[in-house]
Amino acid sequence: MYLLENPVLQRELLVNLRTVRAFLLLLAYQILLAAIVYFAWPQVERLDLSSDQEAARRLFDLFFLGQFVLASLMAPSFASGTLTGEKERKTYEMLLASPLKPGAIVIGKLFASLAHLALLIFTSLPIVMLCLPLGGVSLYELLAAYAILMVAVATFGMISVACSSFFQRTSASLVVSYLLILPIALAGAFIWQMLGENGGLRLLVLLVTVPPLAGATIVLLSLYTARTLLYPNDVGSEGKDVVDLEKEAREAVGLVIQRDQFPDRLFAPPKRTQLLEDHRNPVYDKEIHSEIFAQGTLMLRLVIQISMFLAIPLMAVCLYFKPQYAPFYMAYVILFNVLVGPVFSAGSITSERERETLDLLLTTEISPWMILSGKLVAGFRVSSVLTGFLLWPLLLACVMVPYYWTNWLSVIAYLSVILVTCVTTSMLALFCSVMFRKTSHSLMCTYLVIIALFCGTLAFDYFAQLAFAPPVDTSETQYEVVSSTTRTVEPRLSAVAQVSRDLTVVSPFSALWDVPLKVDLDGAKDNDGNWARFGVYMALAIGMNFFMFITMVWLFRTRWRVAY
Repeated sequence: MYLLENPVLQRELLVNLRTVRAFLLLLAYQILLAAIVYFAWPQVERLDLSSDQEAARRLFDLFFLGQFVLASLMAPSFASGTLTGEKERKTYEMLLASPLKPGAIVIGKLFASLAHLALLIFTSLPIVMLCLPLGGVSLYELLAAYAILMVAVATFGMISVACSSFFQRTSASLVVSYLLILPIALAGAFIWQMLGENGGLRLLVLLVTVPPLAGATIVLLSLYTARTLLYPNDVGSEGKDVVDLEKEAREAVGLVIQRDQFPDRLFAPPKRTQLLEDHRNPVYDKEIHSEIFAQGTLMLRLVIQISMFLAIPLMAVCLYFKPQYAPFYMAYVILFNVLVGPVFSAGSITSERERETLDLLLTTEISPWMILSGKLVAGFRVSSVLTGFLLWPLLLACVMVPYYWTNWLSVIAYLSVILVTCVTTSMLALFCSVMFRKTSHSLMCTYLVIIALFCGTLAFDYFAQLAFAPPVDTSETQYEVVSSTTRTVEPRLSAVAQVSRDLTVVSPFSALWDVPLKVDLDGAKDNDGNWARFGVYMALAIGMNFFMFITMVWLFRTRWRVAY
């Protein structure tokens, strides 16, 4: 009942693993790994294992960390909608009324959601084992790393399933899952790199600490999730469509949002009690006062508390004790907006389609420009204010830390990058909401595009500099072991590395390090930056946002995806 004859597990596996999308994802993943091995393989006729072991270990670390980061990003997307999807489809009560025990439901949902991700990881093992002839890494070290990776995937999946049982909407579950998982994933990647000099010690430490901690986390969260299923909240068929915000505020534990007080009214204004004034945008008014917060403010309260808790130590180190690391804190602020920003705009248009009210909205006297601008500004207002809560430490540092007084132009540049990023995430989410029919598809596509633009370009540049950059030592002894074909290919490889570096101009994370920062501090290294690259990023981001908005207005005028 729990595993072998679990109907939930059997149904989910039959539905998910037999789709064309599952096959295409597996094929694309294998082609990507094969391409990495092909291009990263040493371009020499004779390989000296005694001298190239460091390069082989770097390639192994690239594989493991790459898959670890991908697993941390993909696990919530597979698991965070397991139970919220039942609630959204109005089948949650039927599942609870079945003879299945809560523990069997939790185990079935967990294994089914992670089966596809586990398949991707296992099928990559033969390709990674091709790197063993390069030396530097033993078979036992490779198998142990994969065991740790599978334990981490199970832990991330259990965290996402627990969040799915706690919330009513997949979007809220997905955001909170990312906020909980990403700090763990970043800490794991940092430990892996920190202990990289001694592979045996690294695996010993991880094998001793990771499985017990992960096992305890999985057991505790599974018990909590099963209890949540056994004693659910009021899940009446229509009981959770709209939440009484006053009742929620009275029963809230921890942070309480007072919608009629500052600064809460900036991102959660109270409901309107008077008639709408003339020449106001009714779409914006409806979105900001009712639509966004129809499911309550629970997700907002958790997001604010978790983000501020994580920001305190990072703020102290990067802004006050070591101000030369200020871009790292700005990167954390952008990462927070990347996770939270799309949630408030990805369902703006798809929710109208799901309720079959979009065609009615377009028959009113409200122009497409007012509809889109109202929905965009409402989502942007909430996400930008939440992101702005993390910027007050920077403003305080500008007053208390004298190093920022001479870098006031750099501080303005940091703020402008964050502002443009807030607009970009909201615009991309609204654009995907226009293009797709379902909110879940719109949200996932938004995250994929953002990750590809903001992080994928940086990952490609890292790999290109590792695999395609020409060797530093150009002495004659080096060219004795390099074939004649390699000499002719080397300029092309250098060009590929240069192109990959140019592609990073579209990432706001790269733009942060393009801002010059001069810190007069012993042991601190100034960041020379590049104002030209920073200007190119700002121009590209503004131009892309303008193009997407014009395209959305044109699609609305042509009645794109209006009627089914």
